[in-house]
Amino acid sequence: MPSREIKPKILLKALLKAGFEVKRRKGSHVFVERIQDKEVRMTSISLHNKPVPRGTLRAILKQVGMSEEELGQMM
Repeated sequence: MPSREIKPKILLKALLKAGFEVKRRKGSHVFVERIQDKEVRMTSISLHNKPVPRGTLRAILKQVGMSEEELGQMM
């Protein structure tokens, strides 16, 4: 896990850098998707000012198929 807390906007920027695209927005939620080697990965991020809780961050990383190290490289 990255040692510092991650704000949702920074997480979104890292996912966009990793090749994800914003598919839609609904309220404060942004839905992102990446198609790579015929495999579709998607998740949603709630954009607010508080850091993303650790459990939520783990779930997002699992959904998008990224490790903590890969996320750290994208930031």
